[in-house]
Amino acid sequence: MIGVLNINKPKGITSSQVVVKIKKTLNVKKVGHMGTLDPLASGVLPICVGKATRLFDYFLKKQKTYIAQFKFGEETDSLDLEGNIIKTSSNIPNKEQIENAIKSFLGQTKQVPPAYSAKKIDGKKAYDLARQGQAVKLKPCDIFLYDYQLLSQISSDVYEFKITCSAGTYIRCLARDLGEKLNSCATMVSLKRIKSGPFCIENAIDYNSITKEILENSIMALNEVLIEFEKLVISKQDFQRLLNGLDIQIKNKKEDIDYVIVCEKEIIGIGNIHNNILKLKTYLYQ
Repeated sequence: MIGVLNINKPKGITSSQVVVKIKKTLNVKKVGHMGTLDPLASGVLPICVGKATRLFDYFLKKQKTYIAQFKFGEETDSLDLEGNIIKTSSNIPNKEQIENAIKSFLGQTKQVPPAYSAKKIDGKKAYDLARQGQAVKLKPCDIFLYDYQLLSQISSDVYEFKITCSAGTYIRCLARDLGEKLNSCATMVSLKRIKSGPFCIENAIDYNSITKEILENSIMALNEVLIEFEKLVISKQDFQRLLNGLDIQIKNKKEDIDYVIVCEKEIIGIGNIHNNILKLKTYLYQ
């Protein structure tokens, strides 16, 4: 079995627990998720099955869209509800102030990752050091915000946002940074991922309704998952040459982009062309 499942992960469980359940339900060994969702978060969690697990790096860089709620007036050490309150403010911004402030975050920007994250410092995960009470200083990372909308006011101090961002963006850090910009402080209190690359919440399988039959009928084939990639059709003879590690000359094609390589209507992998030579990067043929 090979393909990708679009799972709607509920709050309260880890992404790894979803993987384990699918492994047991389908009785397959190779299963992995593409982009972790924290236990407090819910929503789209793409799960790769079989050789599709080799696609991880290709989807890791895809855009993601979230619905998030930020509570102003409090900041925790983890920047979400799992942490302890370390800062408070009586200054609660209004809707107009927030709408004006979020405009400045759009586009390319820098973001300091949270201390409670899987980022590594001298080979050790930041959250392990933070839990030991050590001071954690992480370098700013480049991120890109494509869309940042204020959707509604939930209560006197909680607002809901829709955010479309690049991979590697920490939404809870956006809460922290928005709070600072408004001379207040803020913590993320809710997070739902509604889109991850080509996978949308509307088409996601509810985790609690998972059965073997539902998974088998819902798994997305590689041609559906890789629809954004340009196709390159090769002959059976060239396929054999690729398998034997031999060079294949391809002329009049764009170079240094990823192609889905197809032979006799079957996807065999992902490759690219450099100096008119086709190289197979990721083998996907069963």
